[in-house]
Amino acid sequence: MNNLVYPNILIGEGTLIEPPSIIGKPPRGAAEGGELLLTIGRNGHIRPFSTLYAGSTIGDNFQTGQGVSIREDNIIGNNVSIGTNSVLEFGNRIGDNSRIHSNCFMEMVTIGCYVFVGPNVVFTDDPHPMGCPKYKECKGGAIVEDFARIGANSTILPGVRIGKNSLIGAGSVVTKDVPENAVVAGNPAKIIKTVDELTCVAGFFKRPYMWPPYE
Repeated sequence: MNNLVYPNILIGEGTLIEPPSIIGKPPRGAAEGGELLLTIGRNGHIRPFSTLYAGSTIGDNFQTGQGVSIREDNIIGNNVSIGTNSVLEFGNRIGDNSRIHSNCFMEMVTIGCYVFVGPNVVFTDDPHPMGCPKYKECKGGAIVEDFARIGANSTILPGVRIGKNSLIGAGSVVTKDVPENAVVAGNPAKIIKTVDELTCVAGFFKRPYMWPPYE
C-alpha cells in the first residue's frame, strides 16, 4: 500500500508518513491542484490510515496514532500528539506540547500549551444543532488554557473557557467556565476543590503536579 500525497505539500526533514495515509486532501469546494497548502514540520510521525487535509499548518515533532482525521484550517504547534481515531474538524488551534488522546472530537477549539485531553473527550461548538446558519458566529468551540487537564469521557459544551492549570474529572459535562486551578467533576461539572488540595494516593509526592512542567 502507498500513501496518497496531493500537490502543494511541505513536509519537514525527518517526518515519517506510514502508508496507507492521505496527505493534503483538498477540502470540499477546493481545487485539487494545490489551491491550499499543507505544512508539516520536522521529525513527525504520521501513522497508518490517517487523513490530513490541505489548508493546515502543523509544527515539528508531530505524532499521530492510527486513523486520525485532521481537516482544513487547523494550526497545530510543536511537540503535539493526536491519538488514534481522533477527529479534528476545521478551525482548531493547538499550542505546543499538548496531548490529545484517542477517540477525541473537536471543532473550532483553542487549546493552550501543555494541555492534556484524555480519551473519548468531545468538544461541541453548536448550541442548537443542526442547520443554524449562524453557528460559526455564535459561541464557537471551547478555550482551554495552558496546563489544563481534561479527564476521559468528558463533554465540553460550546464557548466554555477552561482556566489555566485546572483539572476536569473523568466523565464530566462542562457547561460553564472553569476558574484557574479549579478541580471540577460531575454532570453538570461543579467545583469540588483546587488543584493544590489534591493528594497523591500512592504517597510518592506531597501532592500531584509537583513535577515539570507544572512546578
